[in-house]
Amino acid sequence: MTDQTATDRTANVPAANGVTGPYATLRVSVADGVARVVIDNPPLNLYDAGVLVDLDRFVDAVGGDDDVRVIVFDSADPDFFLAHGDMTTVDDPDAFARLPVATGGGGEMNPMMRLHERVRALPQVTVGVLRGLARGGGAELLSALDMRFAALEHAGLSQVECGMGIIPGAGGTAYLPRLVGRARALEIVLGWQLVDAATAERVGWVNRAVPGAELDHVVDALAARIAALPPGVARTAVAAVDAAADDLAHGLREANAGFGALFAEPAAAELTRAALAAGAHTREGERRLEAVVAGLRRDGA
Repeated sequence: MTDQTATDRTANVPAANGVTGPYATLRVSVADGVARVVIDNPPLNLYDAGVLVDLDRFVDAVGGDDDVRVIVFDSADPDFFLAHGDMTTVDDPDAFARLPVATGGGGEMNPMMRLHERVRALPQVTVGVLRGLARGGGAELLSALDMRFAALEHAGLSQVECGMGIIPGAGGTAYLPRLVGRARALEIVLGWQLVDAATAERVGWVNRAVPGAELDHVVDALAARIAALPPGVARTAVAAVDAAADDLAHGLREANAGFGALFAEPAAAELTRAALAAGAHTREGERRLEAVVAGLRRDGA
């Protein structure tokens, strides 16, 4: 891969016109606060320069869009989410380092790392859908997302790099310990074997492994619930959780500030009163409180 490769892949694609593109290797749609990004880079969904450039352009477009509250990353290829990074960079590693991707991220990180950090910092909630395999950089992109859901029968992830004489170079060594713990991260990285969906769920690499026929329903239902939350709730919750992951005391302070700010909003009082009217604080209502809350009116959601 050379600098020209990214240019060639996008030369005939107009500049992105908002969140939906157009893009050379992505299909993006937006509905009801949820953006769905389908990676479509045949024949293998290789994580090459074209995908990097398109994802970077998408992040530019979506980051400031308050109408998008959830982003679901999916694949057009049922066998590969993103197979892995482009191995032809071995012939010209300097060209990879010079790719004009996430250029504000600093010289201490390579373009793929910088892009994953941009994705991780997005204000929207990010969810990955894994139907098939994701290795190397593909697995690292998934690890940078807020949540991941996998097809039980066919999905698998691996960081195969150590078996090829290198280490994960797109964030895996930083993201995995936060997801699965130090010892399991070392097992995944140094053992470099494929981790099936059931094991990935058990160790925390994915949120849930569900039958493939149920995968879209599970993800779509969750995305819809998050997108329907009152403005600011999801962003505040993510900030509080992230703060606690770094430092418990900081997390508690962040949660207290966020709770207080949201509690002062009219939406909180309106929803609380509606919950009481719908049966909260009664024995029957408390037995089915989630259903009571799900039925509340959410004006402006």
